[in-house]
Amino acid sequence: MGVGEAILLGLVQGLTEFLPISSSAHLRIVGDLIGSDPGAAFTAITQLGTETAVLLYFRRDIARIARAWWSALRGSLGTSWQARLGAPVGETSDHDALMAWFIVLGSIPIVVLGLLFQDAIEKTFRNLWLIALTLAVFGLLLGWADKVGAKRLALEQMTGRNAVQFGFWQALALVPGVSRSGGTITGGLLMGYTREAAARYSFLLAIPAVFGSGLFQLAKSVGDFGTAGTPGLFATLVATLVAFVVGYLVIIVFLKIVSTFSYRPFVYYRLGLAALVVILLLTGVLEPNATA
Repeated sequence: MGVGEAILLGLVQGLTEFLPISSSAHLRIVGDLIGSDPGAAFTAITQLGTETAVLLYFRRDIARIARAWWSALRGSLGTSWQARLGAPVGETSDHDALMAWFIVLGSIPIVVLGLLFQDAIEKTFRNLWLIALTLAVFGLLLGWADKVGAKRLALEQMTGRNAVQFGFWQALALVPGVSRSGGTITGGLLMGYTREAAARYSFLLAIPAVFGSGLFQLAKSVGDFGTAGTPGLFATLVATLVAFVVGYLVIIVFLKIVSTFSYRPFVYYRLGLAALVVILLLTGVLEPNATA
């Protein structure tokens, strides 16, 4: 993979990671069009760039949540186990302390399912016929959720049960084409959360999952970079840097428009992309399985 291809894939990753259109599907499709599937490891590592953008953008929220969590854990709200979790009995809960635990709870499903289905995620799930199907089905599901969702709950009203439900919706993104943000936002809308609340939580919830996946893939693949059929380390780093810069800009724009406009344009885009992938598969321009 040359630098130009790496910049292109980094641009694709940065533009699509936070929008409900599936960055992994786009990397799979564009990678095949330019010569070869960059692979699940490349996808996971470039996501480190976009998640670093999340850390930068939400740095104050993250710092506040971390301080509240540590303070409650040390007993600032009381010494009972409920108080140390941030929810002292009979008193007002500390939302920030609870949010830290909600992120932990919500991260469990994707960690467990990611380990159980690792081989399928890296191979079987990257079939373009499956990606076209998930793009269409979950696009329609997002549109339906946006239409029927109550959109009345704020993040301050989240419960532990909701946190786990969010986690399972996020875990669906292990299949390319579902979209991590799309799955989480769809679940949030169906649970009654506002568009902005669902979107902001999808960013926060993704941090441990994406960093864990990216670092795991980096450690596992560090000796494979540059071998036949894999992107080189330099190309991967270039793509990751580009993804960081573009991803940060996308966060700013996305959060500004998400509370005002519906998700209908993203639904149309997903359906159009799914149809295009099917056409390219039928005409032989794309191969359903990854090519070296």
